[in-house]
Amino acid sequence: MEALLFEQAGEAVRCLTCERRCELRPGEQGWCRTRQNLDGRIRTLTWGVVSSLSADPVEKKPLYHFHPGSAVFTAGSWSCNFSCPWCQNWQISKSQGGPMAAPVPPGEFVGGAQARGCQGIALSYNEPTLSLEWGCEAFREALLAGLYTCIVTNGYMTPMALELMARNGLQALNVDVKGGPDAVRRHCGADVECVWRNCARALALGLHLEITTLLVPGVSDSEESISALAGRLRGELGQDVPWHLTAYHPDWQFTARPTAPETLRRAWHIARAAGLHYVYTGNMPGDEFGDTFCAGCHAAVIRRSGFEVVFNGLRSGRCPVCGARVAGVL
Repeated sequence: MEALLFEQAGEAVRCLTCERRCELRPGEQGWCRTRQNLDGRIRTLTWGVVSSLSADPVEKKPLYHFHPGSAVFTAGSWSCNFSCPWCQNWQISKSQGGPMAAPVPPGEFVGGAQARGCQGIALSYNEPTLSLEWGCEAFREALLAGLYTCIVTNGYMTPMALELMARNGLQALNVDVKGGPDAVRRHCGADVECVWRNCARALALGLHLEITTLLVPGVSDSEESISALAGRLRGELGQDVPWHLTAYHPDWQFTARPTAPETLRRAWHIARAAGLHYVYTGNMPGDEFGDTFCAGCHAAVIRRSGFEVVFNGLRSGRCPVCGARVAGVL
């Protein structure tokens, strides 16, 4: 299928799907290996190619302030546009594709969500930006079926790609902000300023936004790094954008020790001290900071056990104690 976003660049064609903006000569594939210049046009090589399907709690994305307690049918494809050496899904993100099955039509994916009693669809597991064309069709189909839509992304799409997804029905995204500028450039081969720009643009487009940061030892777990991210999140995105601080475990090419529980606790306190209203920790058994509290009176309004919502006291999105509105789509 022809890609939606590209332009001529002399004798090459420039892809405008992600911020790598690869310039492809005839026959060349992009950095992600999912797009190719064929006859002077960029074609997507993975339309409808699905590597993973699962019905999950929306909290697993993680999205805690977007239809909490609901189930979301999630699809992943192949490849990525980042080079993170600790990737937790490297079997699919570092591969162009496994055994090629017949493409899954967007309507079939949405029908699968309905058959499983899910309230929404998500694109996740690998980088969903690379499934732009298929994803836009799936978002439209989902809205027609009365389902919500979301993605879990590294946020490295072009502004055109983000706006195209929003116009076609994307409603929410969790963006993985992986660390400071130097760390993201060194380990992920990317410019994190583009990620921050897209986060701000998502809010301006009216999308629901939550942020995740994996606390990788020696990369993003120092007090200095956490403080800098917390300050920037509050200053540029606002104190009501939820921030998920998650534990790293060694995988793929990265062998640093797992994130210590004390590091998560310290990061949570730093983020709260910076004025962020909704801070969570995750990816660790017995996690103690998974509940949602009212930013006004501090009453517990949603309690969780792992990814399960065990209590939701919200009344039309408001605290049952003081009546303050809790941020999100609740």
